[in-house]
Amino acid sequence: VQLQASGGGLVQAGDSLGLSCAPPGRTFTLYATAWFRQAPGKEREFVAAISWSGRPTYYADSVKGRFTISRDNAKNTVYLQMNALKPEDTGVYYCAGGRSWIATMSDREYDYWGQGTQVTVSS
Repeated sequence: VQLQASGGGLVQAGDSLGLSCAPPGRTFTLYATAWFRQAPGKEREFVAAISWSGRPTYYADSVKGRFTISRDNAKNTVYLQMNALKPEDTGVYYCAGGRSWIATMSDREYDYWGQGTQVTVSS
């Protein structure tokens, strides 16, 4: 299953952007879900994660207070609201789904990934 991430784009520093993650069709249920990102020339890094029930959530220190992960289980969709964006937030953002109900910050715990959506923040 390839998850579908959408909502990326080109914005200026200080702007906001919202990402969405959903599986194709109606046969796959999102349980624990996370967002990771990869900047050019850098390794993929954890951004945020949310458990199936909505709690607990986890955030990378670099995005705490600016990003909010949430979900709507009725729509089988996970969101990432990004505020006060900085140029260092630029990268390809990937959503990842796990088999567990409880989220973690480790990419090894996620089995289903999407192609990613590009977020570019200009200074």
